[in-house]
Amino acid sequence: MRHVFYAAALTVLAGCSGAPEPTAPAPKAEAVAPLPPVTAVFEPYVFTSRGGVKVEAEKGSFTVPENRDDPNSRRIKIGFVRFPSTSATPGDPIVYLAGGPGGTGTDTATGPRFSLFMALREVADVIAFDQRGTGLSSSMTPCVNVPPFGADTPVTRANIVAFNRSSLTRCFGVWEQAGVDIDAYTTLENAHDIEDLRVALGARRVNLWGISYGSHLGLTVMKYHPATVGRAVLSGIEGLDQTIKRPALTDKVFAHVQEIIDADPAAHALYPDLAGMMRRVHAKLNAHPATVSYTPAGAAAPVSVTFDGFAVQLLVSSMTADPAGFARVPLMYRALDNGDYQQVAPLLNGFRAQFAAFRGMPEAMDLASGATAARLALTNREAETSLLGDALNFPMPHVMGVRPQFDLGDDFRAPFRSDIPALFISGTLDGRTYPDEAAEETKGFSNRRRLIVENGGHNIYEADKRVADAVVAFFKGEPTPETIVFAPPVIAKPPA
Repeated sequence: MRHVFYAAALTVLAGCSGAPEPTAPAPKAEAVAPLPPVTAVFEPYVFTSRGGVKVEAEKGSFTVPENRDDPNSRRIKIGFVRFPSTSATPGDPIVYLAGGPGGTGTDTATGPRFSLFMALREVADVIAFDQRGTGLSSSMTPCVNVPPFGADTPVTRANIVAFNRSSLTRCFGVWEQAGVDIDAYTTLENAHDIEDLRVALGARRVNLWGISYGSHLGLTVMKYHPATVGRAVLSGIEGLDQTIKRPALTDKVFAHVQEIIDADPAAHALYPDLAGMMRRVHAKLNAHPATVSYTPAGAAAPVSVTFDGFAVQLLVSSMTADPAGFARVPLMYRALDNGDYQQVAPLLNGFRAQFAAFRGMPEAMDLASGATAARLALTNREAETSLLGDALNFPMPHVMGVRPQFDLGDDFRAPFRSDIPALFISGTLDGRTYPDEAAEETKGFSNRRRLIVENGGHNIYEADKRVADAVVAFFKGEPTPETIVFAPPVIAKPPA
């Protein structure tokens, strides 16, 4: 996709500021009518955390073209909550970029990161931003999958992939018929929304604070709007060509889990070879899918679910973000290895509910970011022999190609250089985004700092006050640690 107005603006701003040009060539500029000025509307708002804490804030919104390449595009609302700074001399606003894609800043702010949102007010206004297609900015209705993933359909790789491809293709048509320009739900448009937020706030620059997909979005903002970003703190780094994760690096995290197991004699006696046990379970279930019955809570009759090894790999992929999930994996596989499927049956049957509808924004964003041919070849090759196979990345790359015009192209995914001060945080027990990948993605940042959290996971900001303190310190321009060490997780064992 070409975004002519913003590409031209980037060239002017970069020339004035001395900011480095991206390695990737900028799209060719063409004459287009100027967009109207971006202005925000504010209203007083009492924000309430999940813990019941209330704080005075402001609810804000502005409008943008849904598709900046279309002069006749409809306009959509972008919403956010602003927490006013407690400083007498506030700095550039700090914009929170949620993960997912599909998470919302306003919902995240109600949860465990609420205290960090409040602490950052010492530095500047803090913006809980809802990206296009989410939360206060939602502009499409979820598409219910008809027919559903049937109650009698085996939960197997073939059925899961076929259902998701056909259902997503149908839903793209449903959204188009409803007037949604689904092709405009890309990370590049999302990044341009952040630039419009800056204009709407009347700020010279913004600071970025993000996690996971939010780091992917933050990197995009820094690539395409470098002159208007002051500082950035990003964790769970997902680079511009890292939407599809590397299965071999998740295996490396499992090797670290085995080291933790081996350091505990009781755990080592139970799980001397976790990887070998996992491979044994997957092979057995792929050769002979299992059928198990259980009675859901409150149900009058039992239900049955048939599943293969891919379904188990898909379940485990959802458990590998944080240390607590990794700690439960060995015990689960021990039961499966012994033929006990009762504990996983409800979880695997729960995929039916997960496949009930598509939201639009999450699926579109990942498809548009895509992968270079080299990245896809690498991840596919690693998936052939890795513990979690291609289930680690589901639904990518499984649904790639259902709407090829989405793809942002290799210029978008190309590495770039930056002199923006940035703190990049990685945990060594993060099975989704890895320190090695973060190092590769950020090597072109001349003013980067790294923080490695030993035994830390993906959801790092709320995991320990030392991490939160480092975030605040960085935005204040103060020193930050290079390493923080967590105690390893306690590996789950059978009840005595």
